[in-house]
Amino acid sequence: MKQIVILSGKGGTGKTSLSAAFAHLAGTAGKNVLVDADVDAANLELLLKAQRVKEEAFMGGSIALIDHEHCSGCGTCQEVCRFDAVSQDNGKFLIDPVACDGCAACVYACPEKAISMEEQQAGEWYVSETEFGDFYHAHLFPAQENSGKLVALVKRQAQQALEEMEGDLMLVDGPPGIGCPVISAISGADVVLIVTEPSLAGIHDLERVLGTADYFQVPAWVCINKVDLYPEGAERIKEICQDLGITLLGEIPYDLAIPRAMSAGEPVTSFDPGSDASRQIGIIWD
Repeated sequence: MKQIVILSGKGGTGKTSLSAAFAHLAGTAGKNVLVDADVDAANLELLLKAQRVKEEAFMGGSIALIDHEHCSGCGTCQEVCRFDAVSQDNGKFLIDPVACDGCAACVYACPEKAISMEEQQAGEWYVSETEFGDFYHAHLFPAQENSGKLVALVKRQAQQALEEMEGDLMLVDGPPGIGCPVISAISGADVVLIVTEPSLAGIHDLERVLGTADYFQVPAWVCINKVDLYPEGAERIKEICQDLGITLLGEIPYDLAIPRAMSAGEPVTSFDPGSDASRQIGIIWD
C-alpha cells in the first residue's frame, strides 16, 4: 500500500490536471483511493466526474457567545479582546463572529460567567464515487481556519477505507504552497511528486516546497510542466535537482490538449491519449 502526494509550490502549475491523469492511469490496476487535499480550492472532482455518496460537517474552531440574560454590561470582555471583536450597541455588548479568534480570553475574564465558547461548522467533507476509485474531498468555508485539520481528517478517512479494502494506492492531490495544509497532506506519504513550471515564481516556490519535504524527511521527485515555454528556466530546475540529488521524473510540453480536456471535464490521458502531454505523463507514471 503506497501513498503518493502531488504537490506544487504555487498554484497553476498543472498539479490537479496531473493528479487526474494519474487517477485515470492507476484506475485499471488494483484498488485505489483518491484524495483532494486542496480543501481551500478543491476542484479535482470536476475532472473525475465524482458522484457524492456521503456528506459530513466539519467542526473547526469555536467563537464566543454572550448570554445577555446574565450579562451585567461591565465591558470587561471588550477590554480584554485583542482582536476588537467586541462592540457595544445601545448598551448591549456584541461579539463579531468574523473578528472573533476563539481565544476565549473574554470567557475567563467575564465576572458574571455570561460568555461561552460555541463550536462552529467550518466546512464539509465528502465521499464520492468515481470510475477510478473512491474519492475523498472537502470544502472549507470562506474565511475559516483549520485547513490543516480538515486535510488530516480527509486523509484519515481515506486511509481507513484503503486499509479496510486492502487497497494498493492512495493518490493525493495536495494543496499549493508550504503551509499547514501541505504539512498535513505529506504526513505519512511514501513520496511526494512536485509539479513545477519554468518560471521565476515556479523555480522559487519549487525550492521552498523541496525544503518542506526535506524537513519532514519525505522523499521527493520533480516533474516540469510546460517545459518548452521558458527553456532557461527549465535548465535552472534541472540544475537544482542535480545539486540536491532529486530525481527528475519527466518533462511535459505545453499542449492545448490539457485545457481542452479540462473544458471537457476529463483527464487528458483519457480525453486525448495520443497527445504529447498524455504520452509524457504516461512515461512519468510508469
